[in-house]
Amino acid sequence: MVERATQFIGQSGAFLDALERASRAAPLDRPVLVIGERGTGKELIAERLHRLSNRWDHPLVVMNCAALPETLIEAELFGHEAGAFTGATKARAGRFEEADGGTLFLDELSTLSMAAQDRLLRAVEYGEVTRIGSSRPLRVDVRIVAATNEHLPDKVDALQFRADLLDRLSFEVLTLPPLRARAGDIVVLADHFGRRMAAELGRRGWPGFGATALHALRSHRWPGNVRELRNVVERAVYRWDGDGPVDAVDLDPFASPHRPRSSAPTTPASTPAPTPIPAPVEDDAVVACDAGPSDFKSRVARFERELLARALAEHRFNQRTTADALGLTYDQLRHALRRHDLIKA
Repeated sequence: MVERATQFIGQSGAFLDALERASRAAPLDRPVLVIGERGTGKELIAERLHRLSNRWDHPLVVMNCAALPETLIEAELFGHEAGAFTGATKARAGRFEEADGGTLFLDELSTLSMAAQDRLLRAVEYGEVTRIGSSRPLRVDVRIVAATNEHLPDKVDALQFRADLLDRLSFEVLTLPPLRARAGDIVVLADHFGRRMAAELGRRGWPGFGATALHALRSHRWPGNVRELRNVVERAVYRWDGDGPVDAVDLDPFASPHRPRSSAPTTPASTPAPTPIPAPVEDDAVVACDAGPSDFKSRVARFERELLARALAEHRFNQRTTADALGLTYDQLRHALRRHDLIKA
């Protein structure tokens, strides 16, 4: 259960818009889906949704769906009776029962198996859960807040996520901006983390950052977002022994001339790389110079369809990644996939 105080720091328009939408959705007893990259504060938003709701004095239960093997996820969510499976020596309540009257935050929702999604849909639809090994359903009153860093409609198109479950959970969808879209907040956040770290170390006052450090902080892309920024700032403060403002930041703590080399096998420089051998072409494969009875337009269409299908498979059916690899916009790729009946209209 989460019991810490929620803190939000920022002044950019994108950040404040997301925060305001979360505040408006909080009193409504409806599911909320939170989308965002790692380190953007999805769990903090879940806390805000809970604390500002009528369920604030009931439990906020957190479950990271990616932290458990698939075989245990259903037992964690719905509980189990004694003897339901090997190792189940006594009955145990699941997360739904623990969150009864409160909020259940499901982080990394996209990692749930299809079987777990099916049972989750029943729990959300009917407010009932059945422990593994039991035939008696239990009534629960739980608000669902779910989070993911993936575009779930793409997962639905790839048949990896249930469309009806997505419909049920997406009453409100809050997409959190990455830190690179909150340029004005970088220094504000860095100053907050720096002050806090200086106080933790027992230092007198907070000298702030020097020009070199500020330039590095503003120029970095922050793929790990606020979590990465906090680590960089706290590391810089505790390492800084000079007088005056902190003026050195280490953006990559793994950078070292002594770091171990990759264990991946490499071709020795003295040995010429072997000439690639073309993969055998199946009878029904389409090649641009393939001769056949088809006319020009039909052969081009067949080649385009094959190219799209292979690119999708290579990128695990992630349409945005596939579009980037092919040099297309997302909408252009979707249009092409529909034209070739590779996705539903």
